[in-house]
Amino acid sequence: MSSRRQFISLLGGTAAAWPLAARAQQPAMPVIGFLSGRGSRDSVGSLAAFQKGLNDAGFIEGKNVAIEYRWAEGHYERLPAMATDLVHRHVAVIVAATNFAAKAAKAATTAIPIVFTTGDDPITTGLVPNLNRPTDNVTGATLMAGVLPAKRLELLHELVPATKTVGMLVNPKGANADLDPRAVLEAAGQLGIHARVFRASTDRDIDMAFSTVDQLRLHALLVNTDGFFLTQRNQIATLASRHAVPAIYNQREFVEVGGLLSYGARTSDMYHQVGIYAGRILKGEKPADLPVVQPTKFELVINLKAAKALGLEIPATLLATADEVIE
Repeated sequence: MSSRRQFISLLGGTAAAWPLAARAQQPAMPVIGFLSGRGSRDSVGSLAAFQKGLNDAGFIEGKNVAIEYRWAEGHYERLPAMATDLVHRHVAVIVAATNFAAKAAKAATTAIPIVFTTGDDPITTGLVPNLNRPTDNVTGATLMAGVLPAKRLELLHELVPATKTVGMLVNPKGANADLDPRAVLEAAGQLGIHARVFRASTDRDIDMAFSTVDQLRLHALLVNTDGFFLTQRNQIATLASRHAVPAIYNQREFVEVGGLLSYGARTSDMYHQVGIYAGRILKGEKPADLPVVQPTKFELVINLKAAKALGLEIPATLLATADEVIE
């Protein structure tokens, strides 16, 4: 082979090797483990808010960060194995959506940073010892829903002043299964209302609870904060309409599918903040230096169509304070 041919052959072989060498030198893309007690179809809005927060922190899925998703679909018993799997995959951060996911992640690792979302008080449920200075590898955002059940009862009483009996739907597996009913029972006593707690952790339990509410002719219903109930929001809103019982919820998602009214913090704000925190941790910040974010704004959402179907006239005071009225 001539020296010219040898040079061209060598040049061609070197050029072909360049892309492989360049790829080998590129740093591995960090991976976020996204662990949720809910289902993907029930989390479209929340996931969009999380990804927006991640983008605001400088990370775009598929471009400079990868995400491994694990959905428990309301079956909380699946979460520990899912959390362990993410740990074995050596993800850089675990985003734990719902209190049960956060507890499963915390039990699975003390080394990988965890950013949680929860509707409960993270101190009471044992996620962190302090909101301003959380534990070594755990931080996140909370809706602090535990302080709101009594306020929801007050709003329901304002809407239906003749209410003398009220039911409360609670998931016995939930972290707030004892605290929230106590708050409601105390508030009900102050208003002269008799409250009864119904416990439901399956579709069938929910059906039976509404049947009992109907049989007892209860005047109204509070649906407690719980990821499973959110997953079943279509079933719950439909049953409330079918049994003609005014019901109040913790999140606007219930009202958007036909529920009467909701009062609580915006879930999208919480997930947006979690996305920002995940990005900041990927850049090197420590969870212990990131205070748990608490809501600063609560919204009241009212569905006028649902009110009309129930024969209810919304008081002017409620309409004036509502953040959104769905017609």
